[in-house]
Amino acid sequence: MAMMRLTLIVVATMLLSAGAARADLYGAISLSPANGATGWSFDFTSRWEAEDVSQRNCYRHASDCRVAIWFKNACGAVARGPQGWGADWAETPYLAQSAALASCARHSGGCRVIRWQCSGAR
Repeated sequence: MAMMRLTLIVVATMLLSAGAARADLYGAISLSPANGATGWSFDFTSRWEAEDVSQRNCYRHASDCRVAIWFKNACGAVARGPQGWGADWAETPYLAQSAALASCARHSGGCRVIRWQCSGAR
């Protein structure tokens, strides 16, 4: 009987630990290509919610906003130059910004990061 009780305790503990595992958290950055306005979100439980909030935040400043990048348990960044923009995501803010600058450089010179954001514990 004691062994059965111990087994039940071990199984219950394992189930509780599995439920406490880190949930996926989403973020997004929206951009107005016309004026460079941005909107962002982080730590949402769905991609849709993250994109929706970033779009609504961007629409406060521009009418041509689009989702530039979404990310899950990571960081996203947007870079903009005189002739275009680029966006990317990575595991750290530094890597996301570097990737966004590289993406932007394919369309424009003089790119600079205009927004970065992370979702989840960083």
